[in-house]
Amino acid sequence: MFKPGKGEPQSPRTKITLKPVNADKKPAEKKSKPRKTQGKKKDSRDIKYLTGWLMSKMAKGGAKLLRSNAEKVNKLNVFPVPDGDTGDNMRMTIESGIAAIENLDTDDLAEVMRVFSHGMLLGARGNSGVILSQFFAGTAKGFEGAVEADPYTLGRALQMGVKQAYASVMTPTEGTILTVAREAVDYATSKITPSSTIRTFFADFVGEMHESLERTPEALAVLKEAGVVDSGGAGLLYIMEGFNRVLNGEEDGDDEADTAPAEKPKTPAVNSSFGPDSKMEYGYCTELLIQLMRDKTDIDAFDVEPLKEFLSGIGNSIVAFKTDSIVKIHVHTFEPEKVLAHCREFGEFLAVKIENMSVQHTETEGVEPAPEIPVEKKKYGVVAVTNGPGIRDMFIEMGADQTIEGGQTNNPSTNDFLEAFGKIHAECIFVFPNNGNIFMAAQQAAKFYTDAKVVVIPSKDVGTGYVALTAADLSGDDPDAIAEEMKAAMQNVTSGYISPAVRDAEMDGVRISKGDTIGIMGKKIVLSDPDMRCAAYRLAVKLLEEPDKFMLTVFRGAGTTEEDQEDLRRCLEENCPSAEVYFVDGGQEIYPYIFTAE
Repeated sequence: MFKPGKGEPQSPRTKITLKPVNADKKPAEKKSKPRKTQGKKKDSRDIKYLTGWLMSKMAKGGAKLLRSNAEKVNKLNVFPVPDGDTGDNMRMTIESGIAAIENLDTDDLAEVMRVFSHGMLLGARGNSGVILSQFFAGTAKGFEGAVEADPYTLGRALQMGVKQAYASVMTPTEGTILTVAREAVDYATSKITPSSTIRTFFADFVGEMHESLERTPEALAVLKEAGVVDSGGAGLLYIMEGFNRVLNGEEDGDDEADTAPAEKPKTPAVNSSFGPDSKMEYGYCTELLIQLMRDKTDIDAFDVEPLKEFLSGIGNSIVAFKTDSIVKIHVHTFEPEKVLAHCREFGEFLAVKIENMSVQHTETEGVEPAPEIPVEKKKYGVVAVTNGPGIRDMFIEMGADQTIEGGQTNNPSTNDFLEAFGKIHAECIFVFPNNGNIFMAAQQAAKFYTDAKVVVIPSKDVGTGYVALTAADLSGDDPDAIAEEMKAAMQNVTSGYISPAVRDAEMDGVRISKGDTIGIMGKKIVLSDPDMRCAAYRLAVKLLEEPDKFMLTVFRGAGTTEEDQEDLRRCLEENCPSAEVYFVDGGQEIYPYIFTAE
């Protein structure tokens, strides 16, 4: 067992053990103002209603506790490889929600939850982050119209959150964050009585969440074999225990010392080549997050199409969509002041970012400015997630219009995809996530984007994405038929990779020692070897031994040398003479080699 900040996990199973809340301990005095409708400060154990102010404090406390324990969640990795990122993905997702409510001045619970959940949806990273954002989005819907919530309303809202989280996953798996959320919500709601308070509800909620997390290995065999609990469920437990600690006065959600610093705007260097005699050639990249206001517009009837028409008259690369009462805008324009003035007619700004693209151009050596977007849209566009300069260049050469830097331990957010979509003037955009943990964020962005049809190709790794794009015939008229052709091409691919082992383990019948190099095909560990070169050769041979596989593409990672590559090439030429082997200097992190066999 281990406690936050007190030691490392021990065998046989990694557990999350949180300090129980002392029901007899008098809550510490809060520094911030009490709920406006209370008239006087109450002991937290008497709180009958959850307000917007209290929700904001609790959310910050949850983000704070997860932030300090994110690395522990990262280490709850099924495979003993250094690519665990669940804790970081969930942390960045909830911190996007915190950033959205940072300057929100309201005690209205529905408003706070709407803005908070929308920020999380845009900032969601990785499958765990997307599920977390959907859980809070569903909960926000449950609070619609509620200035405050009693335990009954809170329970119903959380049940809606669980329902939406399950619906966000194509094939829900028990023994994961979904199970932990569902069992905890069901238990806590079943315990509500007329004498219940928000505090007693959360005591039941967090208590059962802890028990549910401990049961996840019994529900999911792969967790039991690896000796860990579910990482997504652990991240959710840290968040909700943070909520609980603020509620009980053990933590102050406004403790700025432990708050992640906000991203600061880039300041051009003094010697920038954009100076007092420069010409403004490329305009301003203008991004807004707008809260629609009831005294300015009919929020329910608000339509973004007239807004898009206005923006198209003064700019290009337009993204505009509405979620509940929040509108997100991205536009390239020479007249950002007109965008600001127009948007103030129906709402107020939650966030504003305006960047001089001429400065960006002059400070980016060797990068050509994007060409002016034509009035007429092209038929198809392509977005690919890449990890490593060689892989990025390869996808660009194959026709990708935009690439997003990302991969394992560096998952792009929903908003990263939206920004990439907005830079492509096409009727249909094909998206290659090239990582199973990025697929859901791409899908979430596709649902938000309305300016083009977006088709997400389920490429689980760079190899399958490479094969799918190679097979794409973008001269056809039917995007769905093209997508099916790409999916069919991926069915003939077997991918694998090697990685250093970060702990001793025994999985899939393979005994692993820390420091070994392990070989993974699909979701199964097939070998472990003390020597990296030997492991690479053995895995390559196993891939070529698969039925009807004779062509192997090898993506060489940043941690390998040309000597390593030549050694692998020589071994394969000598022992697999009929195989066609192609090497790509991918430059990817973490994995020394990624293999694609066809």
